[in-house]
This record gives sequence, C-alpha cells and structure tokens, in this order.
Amino acid sequence: MENPQIEMGAFKANGLQGQNGGLRSSMVEPWKLQRTVPRVLRSIRIVIFTSKLNLLLPFGPASIVLHYATKRHGLVFLFSMLGITPLAERLGYATEQLAIYTGPTVGGLLNATFGNATEMIIAIYALKNGMIRVVQQSLLGSILSNMLLVMGCAFFAGGIVHRNKDQVFSKATAVVNSGLLLMAVMGLMFPAVLHFTHSEVRQGASEVSLSRFSSCVMLVAYASYLYFQLSGRSNTYSPIGSEEMPTEDAAEEDEEAEISMWESIAWLAMLTLWVSILSEYLVNAIEGASDSLNLPVAFISVILLPIVGNAAEHASAIMFAMKDKLDITLGVAIGSSTQISMFVIPFCVVVGWMMGQKMDLNFQLFETATLFITVLVVAFMLQDGVANYLKGLMLILCYLIVAASFFVHVDPQSSDG
Repeated sequence: MENPQIEMGAFKANGLQGQNGGLRSSMVEPWKLQRTVPRVLRSIRIVIFTSKLNLLLPFGPASIVLHYATKRHGLVFLFSMLGITPLAERLGYATEQLAIYTGPTVGGLLNATFGNATEMIIAIYALKNGMIRVVQQSLLGSILSNMLLVMGCAFFAGGIVHRNKDQVFSKATAVVNSGLLLMAVMGLMFPAVLHFTHSEVRQGASEVSLSRFSSCVMLVAYASYLYFQLSGRSNTYSPIGSEEMPTEDAAEEDEEAEISMWESIAWLAMLTLWVSILSEYLVNAIEGASDSLNLPVAFISVILLPIVGNAAEHASAIMFAMKDKLDITLGVAIGSSTQISMFVIPFCVVVGWMMGQKMDLNFQLFETATLFITVLVVAFMLQDGVANYLKGLMLILCYLIVAASFFVHVDPQSSDG
C-alpha cells in the first residue's frame, strides 16, 4: 500500500515541477467554463433583449409554420418580412460592435457587406430558381433604397439633431463612390440600349455576352477600389482637420463596445444563417403575395424587399449621422450601393453564367433610367461635402416619387423567370 502512495506523491511532484501545463489545463478548464457561461448569457441579454424591435422575432418561425400549415402566401410573405426586419437590424448592431475593433474604414466596408447579406442571399436563391427579374429588381431596389431613403433619413435625422450647423463629410470619398456608381450605370445601360435599339450582332446573345464581359470588368474595378481604400492611400480620404481626433474617438468608442470582437463575429454568423433560412420562404411567397395583396411584383421586389433588407443600413446610418460621424454614414449608405452595383450584380451575372441561367445587365429601360437619374441626383447632392436636413428631406421625397412610379409600372417581362 505504501508504494502506490509514494508513486502518487512522486507523480504529483513531477507534475508540479516538470508537467505544469497538464495540471494547469485541468484546473483552468472549469475556471474558463465559469467565466464563459456568464459572458454568453450577458451577450444574449445585450443582443436579444435590449432592442424593442426584437419583439418581431417570433414572426420568423411563424412564417415557416404558416408555409407548411396553410397556402396563404400573402401572410407567409408579410410574416417573413417582419421576421427578417429585426434580424437585419441586429446584423447592423453586431457589425457596428465589430467596427469599433477594426476602425472606421474597415467598419464601413463590414457594415456594407453584412448589410447586403440579406439581398445577396435572396438574389442567389431566386437565381437558382430562375427568377431573373426578381434578382434584377430586388438588387436595383436596394441601390435606390440605400441612396435615397437610407441616406435621406440619415441626413434628415443628423440635420435635425445638429440643426445649428452644416454637417461635413469627405468630398473625396463621395466623388470616388459617385464615379463607381456612374461606371455601374454605364455597365447596365449598354446592354439595355443594345436590346432596345435592336443593334445586336446576334439577337439576344450579344447582350448576354456583353453583360458577362462587363461584369468581369466591374468586379476587377471593385477589387481595385477595395485595395485602394484599404491601403495607405485611404488616409487621404479623412476629413480636413481630423488629424487630432482619432485618439479621442478611439477612447470614446472603446467605452461604447458592449460585446467582444469574437462575440460580434459569432452573432454575425448566426444571424446571417437565420436570415438565409427566412429568405427562402420569402422568395417562394413573392408571386403568391403579389396576387393575394393585389400589388405588382415589381413594386414588391423594388420597394418592399429592400426596405426590409436595408434595416441594418437604415439603423446604422441614422445612428452615425446623429453622432455627427457622416463619413461612416456615407460608408454605410453609398458604400452599400457601390458594393451592390459593382460587386453583387456582376457576381450574380457570373454565378448565373455558371448555373446556366441567362442573367444579364439588361434591367429594362424604365429601371435603367430610374437608376441613372437617381445616381445623378445623389452625385449633385454630395459634391459640396456638406449635409443638412433639407438635403435629407429632398432625398426622401425623391424616393417617394420612385416608389409611386413602380406602383403604377407594369413589368414588360413579367413572364420571364
């Protein structure tokens, strides 16, 4: 009996002296668990229970139940929209928390990327089902919504809060984004002009070939823009007189961080997955909802879907504008529009090419003209680098005109897809 005790004593001694790592890991694991569980509960409380909009979360599971229990596509569509809205807003919150750790430039790109996750998922799912017009119109609607409604509301809210002064943002950033948007309009315009002037070499095939070539060029342009913005040259795009501010802002934002970086990433992954599940039911219910609600498919695709999908951008852009951080607001609103027009739309054309779907950049005459006029209006609004509530109100009213136009618009290719 003595020998085993001696051996155990020797083992412990050796463990303490030569195998500290083994003993430490066995002691640290419960300690880590004790710290992790409260942190997870705290993270859930902050993300789920602090937003009143999360009262709409049960509509998500309810839409899935309705899909299988009934054939009422109008209700499934409305419930899916209501269920996705708080998820999109929480995506914006999680991205904002992550942006605190990454800085404003990367933060703006992250906001645009995860803000567009909903539209991207809906587009790819609709493309897989051959619903090309839904893809085109929903992506067009996202661009219009971001440029007119989201930025308009942000300028209006920021202008009301800071009504005694004009809010200033970087003109250089606005000019670059406006240039990219005009390039996207050019890419969308030529296939439409080819189609409507009947000047193609091969009827129907030339516009698809041109769209695929233009999409590859636009993807290269967007990749170059990302490299340019994330490289050292991006320092030239900070507003004049902001050199002294970063340390104060960083300290201020560090205090505002409510969840850790890895918690933000985990929430982004979970929320994106849940949005993708609900988007499937949303897309399947569009045509049935159009009949039951007596609304044109074009109005649903261009106006209603983007309002839900842009909830994240809407919340983030308004919040940053009210904090007088208009450069981040522009990164969210205009950056999101640039990303959809220069990346998501060309990417969908390339994906459709791989799937054997004839997705092209011919968005039809009415939609292309709407986008062209919208980009011109926004470019003129941004050229002086100043924002106020009047500009915001004008952008919102422009969006109301666009919405009314699509309400009375009949899609000439309603049978397509």
